[in-house]
Amino acid sequence: MSLDPPHYLGSLQNNIRQRPIPWDGAARAGTITEAQLAKIRAVDKVKREQRKQVVESDLDGYRVLFVGEPGTPGVLESASKRSDVVQYILVLLNDLLEGVPGLAKALFKDLDPYQHLLPLLAHSNNPEDPIPLLTSTVLTTLMTNSKDESRATQHALPLVLSYLCGLAKNTSDAGQQDIAVMQYSSLLYGQSSRQLFWKQRSETVAPLIEILRRAAGVGGESSASLWSGNTTMRSGGFEGLSGGVGLQLLYHVLLVLWQLSFEAEDVGDDLDDEYDIILLYTQLLRLSPKEKTTRLLLSTLYNLLEANPSTLLPTAVLARLPALLQNVSGRRLTDPDLQEDLEKLREMLEEYQKTKTTFDEYVAEVQSGHLRWSPPHRNQIFWAENSRKIFEFENGEVPRKLADIMKKPWENDKAVLAIACNDIGCLVREVPEKRYQLEKLGLKTRIMELMQDSDENVRWESLRALGGWLKYSFEDN
Repeated sequence: MSLDPPHYLGSLQNNIRQRPIPWDGAARAGTITEAQLAKIRAVDKVKREQRKQVVESDLDGYRVLFVGEPGTPGVLESASKRSDVVQYILVLLNDLLEGVPGLAKALFKDLDPYQHLLPLLAHSNNPEDPIPLLTSTVLTTLMTNSKDESRATQHALPLVLSYLCGLAKNTSDAGQQDIAVMQYSSLLYGQSSRQLFWKQRSETVAPLIEILRRAAGVGGESSASLWSGNTTMRSGGFEGLSGGVGLQLLYHVLLVLWQLSFEAEDVGDDLDDEYDIILLYTQLLRLSPKEKTTRLLLSTLYNLLEANPSTLLPTAVLARLPALLQNVSGRRLTDPDLQEDLEKLREMLEEYQKTKTTFDEYVAEVQSGHLRWSPPHRNQIFWAENSRKIFEFENGEVPRKLADIMKKPWENDKAVLAIACNDIGCLVREVPEKRYQLEKLGLKTRIMELMQDSDENVRWESLRALGGWLKYSFEDN
């Protein structure tokens, strides 16, 4: 997938191309050899077609020029002490890799082509030094055009991803973030590279999710505001989106995660468990300003839900995605692919909802790990009909999950604790003989602790739940 380079990178490369390099002096000083100089001059500042013909007729010679061979160092190694020459060679190499399709594979013929490139990613600690960025650009083009999956590439790719992660985390420079994200997109050309990208998700995926959270108006690292519907919209974004996230950066982040979603069977559940991706994408779909972002959101959701229906369809229903899709279908949509994905998503969710009961929806909500005041919680008929079933489901999985939920402080969404106390109180009221099972999970102790909570609703619900416990304790005596 070819994308135009970000403005900053393109401008940097153009400036370096136009710099005069005293090549004859460099050769006399031994910085480069006469043979290397001849090869450089043959392709420097000439028309693209001529450059392509020269390199294609001597692929082996240009392989030696850039990566060397036993006894003959490449130009990056021999000129390593001349920063201006290294910068120029990196731009020239990237131009040749982009303009001569066969060069990328030719560089892998004998030696490891990464040997003298990877150290340049850590060329200096000076943020103004362009060499690391130029190097990551060369490495990205080399990997993308060669589609190489050798052991050398499997070793090099994580190092490139780690470097790009530093750019993606730089929230003060959207230009650098966009460069990182576009290079990510280029690198996700196959299953192997996508798997490595996911393996490093704390470095690669997490900063991208943070960009999307800012665009969705989610504060901090929690999705609590999304579950509760209390997102904070800030000025400085674009067309309804927040956090100063530009449309171009948003599109490229969505593009990368769409590419990752082709591994949905392997990554989908963890993507939602760790990042609440279904909920986040539902909010972004609600705010999406352009068809091209809407298309990526819908396509990614479809890939994730289709590959993980049993785990992610319940979450999509809880996130109110079906109602939102109805709203999206009312927009004036012109993209046929978008319309197709929208219809497939609607059909999938409608089919799922036909077979699901209120009990199924409640279990799915608990399994999601985040509670909200959905209808079952305050419905006495629901508890009268389903409390025993809740204890019996998967050998007590629901009470265990409620215990896990209540262990967390939920500082950003105290309603979760109030709802959990309500549910425990209902279970004790309807099936009092099972309260010892709840006590073994530490729920009675936790409810007593929550009577001292700072939130008034949590204190009230914990008091009501404990009241049921005490009532049956007195009756037993």
